[in-house]
Amino acid sequence: MKTKQKILIGLAFAGGVIVCLLLFTGKSSGAGRYELATARAERTAINHSVTATGTVEPVVKVEVGTQVSGIIDKIYVDFNSVVSKGQLIAEMDKVNLQAELVSKEAELASSKTEYEYQEKNYARSKMLHEKQLISETDFETAVYNYERAKSSYDRILSEMTKVRRNLQYAIITSPIDGVVINRAVEEGQTVAAGFSTPTLFTIANDLTQMRVIADVDEADIGQVEEGQRVDFTVDAYPEDVFRGKVTQVRLEAVVTSNVVTYEVVISAYNPDLKLKPGLTANVTVYTLERPDILTIPAKALRFVPDEKILGAMQLAVEQMQAPSPGKKIVWQRSGNTLRPKLITTGVSGLNVTEVIEGLSDGEEIVLELLSTSSATPAPGGNPFMMGPRPPGGGGGPGGPGGPGGGI
Repeated sequence: MKTKQKILIGLAFAGGVIVCLLLFTGKSSGAGRYELATARAERTAINHSVTATGTVEPVVKVEVGTQVSGIIDKIYVDFNSVVSKGQLIAEMDKVNLQAELVSKEAELASSKTEYEYQEKNYARSKMLHEKQLISETDFETAVYNYERAKSSYDRILSEMTKVRRNLQYAIITSPIDGVVINRAVEEGQTVAAGFSTPTLFTIANDLTQMRVIADVDEADIGQVEEGQRVDFTVDAYPEDVFRGKVTQVRLEAVVTSNVVTYEVVISAYNPDLKLKPGLTANVTVYTLERPDILTIPAKALRFVPDEKILGAMQLAVEQMQAPSPGKKIVWQRSGNTLRPKLITTGVSGLNVTEVIEGLSDGEEIVLELLSTSSATPAPGGNPFMMGPRPPGGGGGPGGPGGPGGGI
């Protein structure tokens, strides 16, 4: 028993010695387990954008119909035909309309004869009535017949105007200069003009000037304004990027399956006629474009010096008062001292922030405090940044978090 007790006591003593050595070694080398990662202020660009989908369509598109019912007698244009304003493009069968016109002309002639007779009879009766040569009843009858004949004549005149106009409607002409993009009828087809005018042709004014009607989500519409630059692609030409500009943001909301969107009109120049009506466009609206501005990694604004760790690294931290409103703090290393510097910031990108005042191009700032013995930053750094990085290379151009990284 005594031998076992001696062995246990010896093991416990040896363990205590090892723990003490480890603690002492850890404390003595604490300063060597951390290093400062830095980055430089660099000039780059910050772009914000909104994506949406839309439909390509002509700027001016007219649907040509007919005011009268009947049979399509002749068609003079087809799909893709180029037409000019006033050009004859189709004719309706005119037989019934011409017969109706002849009938109305006969009615008009009869009505005119009756009207002229009653007008003379009224004038004669009036003169005799003034001389008291006819009774009051005879005069009233003459007045009644005259006014009735006049009303009938005026009605036939009005109907004649309508019949003549319907005969003109049987000749269908193009209302604008353009291209026929749709023909909805064939020769011999019967069309009925009831409560709505049937569409015979669709004519686009100028296919070199197109537009995209894009549906922008309600969460993004507040960023979209007239005049903003737009890039978009269509599936028909996946390698081509078409340019456009926002010309209108419509106020009326469109609700589809409880999803609220707003229509944004985008003008698009189409000199090669690649854009065809009805194509689906994948739209990118650039809501903010700031080229060639001074930026720093955004994480530099979140760095807070840990005086305990920095003291172990033999680095001093210069104290300062709280920044004034609108100002932010970044830290710079000068020899063995970390000094704060006040800057004014502007817009922010994905991982960089614009510097308006306080830094110049190429100035070095502290990015974070890294632990060289583990994969995590030290207190005051970014707890979400994993993996070691070399000294001073944490925010270099093109590196993660640097101004050259993705914006």
